[in-house]
Amino acid sequence: MGFLPVLGAVTGAVATLATTPVILGAVGFTSAGIAAGTIAAKMMSAAAVANGGGVAAGSIVAVLQSIGAAGLSATAKAALGTAGAVVGAILWP
Repeated sequence: MGFLPVLGAVTGAVATLATTPVILGAVGFTSAGIAAGTIAAKMMSAAAVANGGGVAAGSIVAVLQSIGAAGLSATAKAALGTAGAVVGAILWP
């Protein structure tokens, strides 16, 4: 394995871990809850309508809100970092 795929893997892992919380905040999953008028609010509304008035535990909206409120767990960081590393190693020229 050459140097460039390793550099791509490191770059992919770091970029994934650094941008995930920023992206979640930008779409409305914040530490204070789901921000009004955002994509997250629309997702929550659709999920609540589909589930008869509440968001189901374990749904994508619930998981993303949990990450937005509490941050990523060590397991989630490991999984995202690994996924980012694989993509970075594959895409790096």
